[in-house]
Amino acid sequence: MKKVLVFLTVLLIMILSTTIVLATEQNKTEINTTNKETTSEIIEQKEDAQSKMDKYIEDYGSETYGMVAYVLNIISIYSIPFCFVGIAIGATYQYAIGTRRLDMKQKGFALILSFVTILVICQVLPLIFLVVVKGWRG
Repeated sequence: MKKVLVFLTVLLIMILSTTIVLATEQNKTEINTTNKETTSEIIEQKEDAQSKMDKYIEDYGSETYGMVAYVLNIISIYSIPFCFVGIAIGATYQYAIGTRRLDMKQKGFALILSFVTILVICQVLPLIFLVVVKGWRG
């Protein structure tokens, strides 16, 4: 009997908590304005990315090399905060948690070492690509 009462109470609360929202002309115009602004921002970002891609294609002389250089530049930019967060997590494991547990200290050291290695690779790879493509390709 208690289960039935609880079920009916929950069902009654769910039914009474729902509300009906009626659209008005003002809401429709606000939604349309917001959609147009969002669409224009997306189109603007797309055109900006395409102009950067065209610049890389022009600099490297090939669509493939330009696209690779653009992607390596994006990876280089976004790897910095990602790796700093990883280094901070590793430092927490090594210095805060690792004072009591040796396995956590080793895990923290391994995390720090891994993220520093990833950071160095992501920062040096665009330079190596530039030297190989521009210098040795001719």
